[in-house]
Amino acid sequence: MALLDLLATSTAWLLTTTALLGLMVGSFLNVVIHRLPLMMEHDWRGQCAEFLAQPEQAPKDEPVSLSRPRSRCPHCGHAISALKNIPVISYLWLRGKCSGCGARISPRYPIIEIVTALFSVAVAWHFGFGWPLAGGLLLTWALIALTMIDIDHQLLPDNITLPLLWLGLAFNLGGTYTDIDSAVIGVMAGYLSLWSIYWLFKLLTGKEGMGFGDFKLLAMLGAWMGWQALPVIILLSSAVGAVIGIGLIVLRSRDRNIPIPFGPYLAIAGWIAFLWGEWITHTYLQFAGIGSP
Repeated sequence: MALLDLLATSTAWLLTTTALLGLMVGSFLNVVIHRLPLMMEHDWRGQCAEFLAQPEQAPKDEPVSLSRPRSRCPHCGHAISALKNIPVISYLWLRGKCSGCGARISPRYPIIEIVTALFSVAVAWHFGFGWPLAGGLLLTWALIALTMIDIDHQLLPDNITLPLLWLGLAFNLGGTYTDIDSAVIGVMAGYLSLWSIYWLFKLLTGKEGMGFGDFKLLAMLGAWMGWQALPVIILLSSAVGAVIGIGLIVLRSRDRNIPIPFGPYLAIAGWIAFLWGEWITHTYLQFAGIGSP
C-alpha cells in the first residue's frame, strides 16, 4: 500500500515506474509480435487438416507459445539468458550483436521497448494514477502489438482485438472514458462504417480495400472512446496514412500496387484520439468558428 500511495502522490515516481514497466512490457511485446502469428498459423493448419480429414503434419520446429521455447538467436540458436535479455541495456552491452555467433541483432527490438516506455509515460502523464491509467496502458500496449503484427503480416489478430473490445466496454460500465451507451454505439458504428466502405469499394472496383480486422479494430476503439471519437479517428488515420504512404512511395520507391496495411494508421490515430481527441476536436471547431472559445 505504501508504494501505491507513493505512486498516487508523486508524479516523478509514477512516471519513472511506468517507464520501467513499459520497458519490460515492450520486451514481452517483441515476443508477442514474433510468436503470435506463428501460433495462429500452426492453429490454422491444424483446423484445415481437420476440415479436409487429412492427417495433421508434425511441425518441423519445436512448438511455439508465448512462454516456450526460450528466446534464442535466429542465426545460431544460442539461448538468450535472462541477463542478456534486459530491455535496451542488454542490446547496448552486446553492441547489437549475438554473444554466441556475433550476428547482428535488429535494432527493432530496443526501439519497440523504448517506444512502449515513452508511450506508457505519456499515458501516465495524461491520466495520473488510477484505473484510467491501467486501462490506458493496456490499450496502448495492445495497439503497439497490433501495429507491428499488421506491418509484418497484414494481420490484426482477434486474440488481441476482441478481448480488448470487451475490456473497453467493461471499463465504460462505470463511465471511465465515456458512458456505456456511447461505447456500445461506438462498437456498432465503428464496425459498420468500415464494413460499408469495404463493400462499396469492392462493388465499384472489384478489389478489397481493407481487411475485416480493420473493422474490428475500429469497433474496439469505439468501445473505449465512444462513437463521438470515431470521426476524429477516421480523419486522423487518413491523414497519417496519406503522409506515411506518400513518404514510402517517394523515399523507398515503393510499388503503388503493393498493399499498405491500414491497421497501423488506425491504431496510431486511435491512440492520439484516446489522449487528445477532445482537445483536437475543440481546437478544430474553435478554428472553424463553430465552437465556443
